Amino acid sequence: MMDASLMADPLAIMESSLTIADGALSSAWSSYNDALDSSPLTTKSITAGIILGAADATGQFVERSTKVSADGEEAPFDIARAARFGFFGLVLQAPWNHFYYLLLDGALPPTVDPFTATTGIKVMIDQFVQAPIFTVIIFAFLGFLEGKTSEQIKKQLDDDYTDTMLANWKLWVPATMVNIAFCPPVLRVLFLNCVFFFWSIFLSIKLNKEEEEAA
Repeated sequence: MMDASLMADPLAIMESSLTIADGALSSAWSSYNDALDSSPLTTKSITAGIILGAADATGQFVERSTKVSADGEEAPFDIARAARFGFFGLVLQAPWNHFYYLLLDGALPPTVDPFTATTGIKVMIDQFVQAPIFTVIIFAFLGFLEGKTSEQIKKQLDDDYTDTMLANWKLWVPATMVNIAFCPPVLRVLFLNCVFFFWSIFLSIKLNKEEEEAA
């Protein structure tokens, strides 16, 4: 039974609720960090799968709201498309970045001072070597999952790759600077996944644009 003083004091009820919520969040965060320690790759992969699947779902809702305002018809939600993005996060995005950061930090160990030449070099490697390669892999991986041919994927790269990379650098150069300079190595993929949520909304809409226009 709730304490009589809490029932009489809405502020006390709010403070009690916030305390409970804070305790639950602290417990969840502690459990997540324990999982990272015991099973880092599995934990990162499952997290990425959930975040990227949710990102595509969000992208679809954005598209649907735009279409409703344009022609009055609501497009159906594509469960398979959201599943493809979740699968991409699970089996490619998280494992790629897990091992990539291990290699990068092994070659150029993190520095105590965030603003060093090492940080700058790592950002340059990340964005001007790794990102262009990984973006091609993203186009190919998702394209093959959708059943596209090599020729169709090549055409999509010809049409969209340059614009995608320009948009990538606007978001990911500063995000990568923050990630490498300030995030502990064990949390870098989590930070990347959180930013990738918004990037995946862009990718989801971009990569499905031509298919919808052709239909």
